[in-house]
Amino acid sequence: MASRRRNPESIANPAAALPTTGAATEFRVHSLRLPPDCGGLRFDQALARALPQYSRARLREWIDAGSVQVDGRPLRPKDRVLGGEQVHIEAQLPVATPLAPEAMPLSIVYEDRSLLVIDKPAGLVVHPGAGNPRHTLQNALLAHDPKLTLVPRAGLVHRLDKDTSGLLVVARTPEAHAALVEELAEREIEREYLALCMGVMTAGGTIDEPIGRHRTQRTRMAVRSDGRPSVTHYRVVQRFRAHTFVRVQLETGRTHQIRVHLAHAGFPVVGDPVYGGRRRLVAGGSPALSAALAGFHRQALHAARLGLTHPQTGRRMAWEAPLPQDMAALLVALRKDLEG
Repeated sequence: MASRRRNPESIANPAAALPTTGAATEFRVHSLRLPPDCGGLRFDQALARALPQYSRARLREWIDAGSVQVDGRPLRPKDRVLGGEQVHIEAQLPVATPLAPEAMPLSIVYEDRSLLVIDKPAGLVVHPGAGNPRHTLQNALLAHDPKLTLVPRAGLVHRLDKDTSGLLVVARTPEAHAALVEELAEREIEREYLALCMGVMTAGGTIDEPIGRHRTQRTRMAVRSDGRPSVTHYRVVQRFRAHTFVRVQLETGRTHQIRVHLAHAGFPVVGDPVYGGRRRLVAGGSPALSAALAGFHRQALHAARLGLTHPQTGRRMAWEAPLPQDMAALLVALRKDLEG
């Protein structure tokens, strides 16, 4: 297979380049009408012309996050506009602070000159933000490879929630980052998860429901008719008396997508503090199972498989990460309860 190459991003004064992050955020609201002379432009280009105080990259992030509505509906950055559309924005703007390297242990599944594959433990925040200014995966990555200061987002291509474990890919060069971001946008990166859900599913299926920011609780996502297209495939691995263990494949990658979709379908992820509702124990369950469920303090979600086309060689590669000990122990308790 031919190598996929991209032009490196231009970096002025690379020695001075230092990733920044948002240790705090400001909430921004804008209501505006696109200028008539924007007709025929891409939406992100037109919005950048209407709001020159923000970078086009920042505006694309807001568009992708579902924080921008055009005449009451979302658009993609590449969609063409007519001019004169009414735009409403409710978004968070990170306040940038320097991102410092921190020596922390990393579980590296694969490493070469172009990329890293990390098995992230539950509890580790991927990048600094409000309430988590340090001790994140990004800080650890900069300590592992200082040259990541030259790569956008210190090489991060995608994210996992703090309490989701599993595989992440990190680009080590600007060229690799550009190629992997494009591959992700084209839905060519394979991401499979293992999840333990509440409720007993009769069969697998596909959830094709748009997701957007919750209308009143801005830190949550929700299924919304005006949200961004979102598709999640799932199949049953094992059923228990009151739970189902499933394998989930993402077709799109919206914030909290698996957690939102499974909760919407009536099978929230066990331990999910945001979308899982009140913690429930199994009626008539064994004391060991009750203790295992009560002691599980995160969402039971693990990024188990990652597949992609290598940005330098063009070779298709894939990795798998075993279940972490806490999820594996919970499954053992469920299986013993089922057998008993």
